[in-house]
Amino acid sequence: MQVTYGSYLKVPELLALQVPVSKDSAGIPEHDETLFIIIHQVYELWFKQQLHEGRFVARSLLAGDAVQASSTLKRMLTILKTMVQQIDVLETMTPVSFLSFRSFLANSSGFQSAQFREFEFLLGNKNPRVLAHNVEGTPEHRIILEQFAVPTLYDAFAKFLAKLGHAVPRELLERDVTQLPQEWPAMQDLLLTLYHHHPAERQVCELLVDLDEGIQEWRYRHVKMVERTIGFKQGTGGSPGAAYLRSTLFNPLFPDLWAIRTRL
Repeated sequence: MQVTYGSYLKVPELLALQVPVSKDSAGIPEHDETLFIIIHQVYELWFKQQLHEGRFVARSLLAGDAVQASSTLKRMLTILKTMVQQIDVLETMTPVSFLSFRSFLANSSGFQSAQFREFEFLLGNKNPRVLAHNVEGTPEHRIILEQFAVPTLYDAFAKFLAKLGHAVPRELLERDVTQLPQEWPAMQDLLLTLYHHHPAERQVCELLVDLDEGIQEWRYRHVKMVERTIGFKQGTGGSPGAAYLRSTLFNPLFPDLWAIRTRL
């Protein structure tokens, strides 16, 4: 069979995946539900790509390849910009438009996105409470649980520096990888030396800071979008909504790289 644009990209299958569940008084799906579905499906595709790239960054760092790690981090940053800009499209949907089909979403919630939780865990934000958003024994729960035990991007970065001969604190290299990000004072002393005397390593550091900042920007825009759409109501599926999302703001993924700023 000849490979075509449509067959290679599975376009017919892809376009069949947008299936609104709402119906207005005339039995027609609410207009904005299609936009809502497409935006979130696209986010899932970007999460898949970010996981693909993030794991490649980790492998590159473990191999000591700063050039490949840096170029891939730059790609992740560009994707993040697109993810933020998608919120502009979602915000063209008014609160009234969203409420016209919100009840049809039933118990579904963005909190259940397994890929987003995988991405969070890869970056180091390993909050075990999020496991409760997916029923134990489901494929989604198993996927998230598996990533919970995998070393983070910062762990790969620490091993990258050790591979180059830098004195990375042993307690960091041997830490419990299921713990949330924390500061390592001895690591901060090393980072200060890298910033002043090792430009290649400094570039990787700055790209990680860019990634951290980009994630925080995406979180902030997401919070404001939710507040704009539903205020402080409970989220879909009984999720905490904007109140919880606010609590996730300004929590750095790589606190050492932020803490050294006042000492540079």
